[in-house]
Amino acid sequence: MSNIANAFKNGKAFIPFVTCGDPDLETTAKVVREAVKNGADLVELGIPFSDPTAEGPVIQAANLRALQGGVTTDKVFDLVRDLRTDVTVPMVFMTYANVVFSYGAERFISTCKEIGIDGLILPDLPFEEKEEFLDLCHQNEVDLISLIAPTSENRIAMIAKEAEGFIYLVSSLGVTGVRSEIKTDLDSIVKVIRANTDTPVAIGFGISTPEQAKKMADISDGAIVGSAIIKILAANGKDSAPLVGEYVKSMKDAIR
Repeated sequence: MSNIANAFKNGKAFIPFVTCGDPDLETTAKVVREAVKNGADLVELGIPFSDPTAEGPVIQAANLRALQGGVTTDKVFDLVRDLRTDVTVPMVFMTYANVVFSYGAERFISTCKEIGIDGLILPDLPFEEKEEFLDLCHQNEVDLISLIAPTSENRIAMIAKEAEGFIYLVSSLGVTGVRSEIKTDLDSIVKVIRANTDTPVAIGFGISTPEQAKKMADISDGAIVGSAIIKILAANGKDSAPLVGEYVKSMKDAIR
């Protein structure tokens, strides 16, 4: 049982996403600590990449700002080492297969274990190709987190049966970004997942308001929010941490 299960122990989980190093790593550290203080149950840390294919313009711009600021994978690892001195909630990396490959998959995943990263989300890794990383993840007790999208259809049961950590259910077609409403029939997808696994399901992509978070948490085990938090960072830079803390509190209160 990985540490990730702890995020879902006390009711619905709120999961914020931040791009590491946007606007700088010191701010990222403050933002993560504020988010946890205000009720974040698990934190998704984005390792910046030059071609983040699953991301909309808001998070793409954050990746660019972080890379232009000189953020590297090694600096992100150091950030996590620092966070782990006092942050106990589960933390997962969200990045791309290329980042792991270019670093060296064995070195990357064993470092995840060493610094206390609990899981890995690779949106561009097809389910059918996950074996490339799976053994290394298992050897290092890092969960390889599966994504299920509205287009997964007849693959939902298959992906759910093998899922570990938690399932990232993508709420809408397209890339990440704030949406005014989410129209996908997520209920029926969650039913298929529940019939095939006890692994918790959290819904992400497009959630920005407390009302949306509550709606998503009501049908699943938690809500994931990225772009709305990145927008706060884009607007407020180094002064963002308290504002992100307030935002996280409003979202966590809504899903309790």
